Amino acid sequence: MTQARPKIVVLTAPGEGLPEGMNALEGIAELQVAEDAESLRATLPGARVLCVTDFRTEALAEAWPAADALEWIHATSAGVDALLIPEVRESDIPVTNARGIFDRCIAEYVLGQIIAFCKDFAGNWRLKQSHQWQHRETEPVAGRSVLVVGAGSIGRQIARFCGAIGMSPDGVGRRARPGDDDFGAIYAQADLISVLPDYDFVVIAAPLTADTEGLFGEAEFQAMHPGARLINIGRGPIVNTDALVDALRDGAIDGAALDVFEQEPLPPEHPLWDLPNAHISSHMAGDFIGWKTALSQQFIDNFERWRNGETLNNTVDKAHGFVPSA
Repeated sequence: MTQARPKIVVLTAPGEGLPEGMNALEGIAELQVAEDAESLRATLPGARVLCVTDFRTEALAEAWPAADALEWIHATSAGVDALLIPEVRESDIPVTNARGIFDRCIAEYVLGQIIAFCKDFAGNWRLKQSHQWQHRETEPVAGRSVLVVGAGSIGRQIARFCGAIGMSPDGVGRRARPGDDDFGAIYAQADLISVLPDYDFVVIAAPLTADTEGLFGEAEFQAMHPGARLINIGRGPIVNTDALVDALRDGAIDGAALDVFEQEPLPPEHPLWDLPNAHISSHMAGDFIGWKTALSQQFIDNFERWRNGETLNNTVDKAHGFVPSA
């Protein structure tokens, strides 16, 4: 069992302060907030737990020499790529993440984008803006095929939602394996380009790792059929943005719904903003009302397990960058 009031450092984005709900630990732990490399370096000495709420942070590498007592690192995000610096990968310090918190809302977002494409909601909006009454036929959603790249908990929830409305979901994982109740088939990532032509929708739900960075580029977009749409709720650098812009402009694919980008925020002058076949949101697909409190509670629940010497939930495989499926 750990000391009575272990020190927890919470690394946030500048100006965010202590996350909602985290004050429940006051009196149980010593809480200190850092928001950049300098403040993290000042607060890390003696800290046994580091909770990171800023998934874009680059502060850990610079401040790492000050980490003299860390026993556990937690990320309040599904992706942990920013935390897996070489020193963390090579250490015995466990890393956990927010697996499970965002699954349903991200799946709702994906399903909403699929319906928006099939029912041409963007076209309705453009016609409304110009006061035009134009009757059109739209596509059925049932019967469409969807390939979910990333067969983890988020990918599985997406597959369940798609299957529930009559779509045919398959998956892509690190290796091929038999299909199951959620996926009709699960292909190996190495076979991605050979199966892409068969799908109406391709959804990226994979974490950012060395294996997935730049996974979608010119060759992959050329392999997709011209009527296909891409949806990315994983991480921006999985997609080569320039290649995607070319594919959308040239008609290699019909459309894209993007919640994540190589550069965030997306610069106002970026060509994606003006492409009519690109749906854009601001890295918010999973952020439901109350999500910050839910993340804090998940951390607090795991903190109690840590204090009691129990196995932590959502332990990341640091070699691969995600929590392995059961």
